[in-house]
Amino acid sequence: MDTPVCDFVAAYEKSGVARLHMPGHKGKGPLGCEGRDITEIAGADSLYEASGVIAQSERSAAALFGAKATFYSAGGSSQCIKAMLCLALQKSKSRVVLAARNVHKSFVHAAALLDADVRWLWPEGDYQLLACPVRPEQLEKALAALPEAPAAVYLTSPDYLGNLQPVSQLAKVCHAHGVPLLVDNAHGAYLHFLPEPAHPLDEGADLCCDSAHKTLPVLTGGAYLHLGHGLLEAEEGEVRAALSLFGSTSPSYLILQSLDACNRYLADEARPRLADCAKAVAALKADLAAQGWAVAEGEALKVTLRASERGWRGDALAGFLRRKGVECEYADPDHLVLMVTPQNAPEDLEKVRAALAAAGQGSEAAQTPPQMARPRQVVSLRAALLAPGEEVPVEAAVGRVCAAPTVACPPAVPVAVSGEEIGPDAAAVFRYYGIETVRVLR
Repeated sequence: MDTPVCDFVAAYEKSGVARLHMPGHKGKGPLGCEGRDITEIAGADSLYEASGVIAQSERSAAALFGAKATFYSAGGSSQCIKAMLCLALQKSKSRVVLAARNVHKSFVHAAALLDADVRWLWPEGDYQLLACPVRPEQLEKALAALPEAPAAVYLTSPDYLGNLQPVSQLAKVCHAHGVPLLVDNAHGAYLHFLPEPAHPLDEGADLCCDSAHKTLPVLTGGAYLHLGHGLLEAEEGEVRAALSLFGSTSPSYLILQSLDACNRYLADEARPRLADCAKAVAALKADLAAQGWAVAEGEALKVTLRASERGWRGDALAGFLRRKGVECEYADPDHLVLMVTPQNAPEDLEKVRAALAAAGQGSEAAQTPPQMARPRQVVSLRAALLAPGEEVPVEAAVGRVCAAPTVACPPAVPVAVSGEEIGPDAAAVFRYYGIETVRVLR
């Protein structure tokens, strides 16, 4: 597998050329990587007008993932999510997007900027902040209830807890209605390379974004936007134009090289290493279950513990693990999430086993997460997000209208969405997750 971006930059670094161009560090600096940090000089190609080494590398990535086309992002999946929504709206007469409620806040930002009319798919059972399972029958009913086909259906799979949507079944429902399926696969870039591929592209998604940096050996900010072999037809120039709307005109060439180098990893090493890693994680999950931990089902490389079922607050358990030399990905009052990749040494998993064995049974009484009724939209999402707002304590937000989604990253899943009236139950959810202030309309 060729790595044309890396090869070009390596040759340029060795050339001794006087760098009378950006960046200002001129290839020298305290980090040690400055020599490989360049800009759009002759031969380096340009991300949003790619026709040279970047385009060549992206074609390699598309072949590896089985995509119709793949495009790089140095702005993470957040940039790709905005571009996906932009493309779907451009290709449709409708402004409506049907979306599962557990979206990343970048989706909310995109919907506001593009003036989309979002209709929410809510979980059929109890309300959950991070999970929103969607059944094919539920989606069929929601699509049938709309007066016309929406521009797209939008899902998050896997979600932050590792839950996977039945993408193949949901794609069939979408396509029967002539509606493209968009999937935020930020946490699942590796799924295509498992012994049984389970990437959204393998299951019929029309557009999909992957945060390569989350589960592959890629620098933070590296992501893919994949065009599937489905309903949504888009020319290369249209996709690049959509990405350029939301990305810096100075994308990091360090990130682009990282994505380029990852192609070689995916071609030469990923499948056997991921297969071994998945087996190791499955063994870890079995061992933790034998210790008495409630281990949630879900994606192959994520270990999600329902900590509250063993007398622990998830955030307190995260602190205990930190003192034992283990840093988790995410914790809230109920859950603790560990993300594993083949780049983790076996010793890392042994640390987890030992630390959780030492943690044992906790003493906290199990809590029931507060339920939230479906809030009332009183102002359009766009108008609310772009209007003047103010930060107020959660208690003072009841009865006010949400301005900007107020949530930390992780998990970046909004409790209230811009334009919705904040009720007492929403305030209870904010407090439960440790959110003390909310931005509301003035």
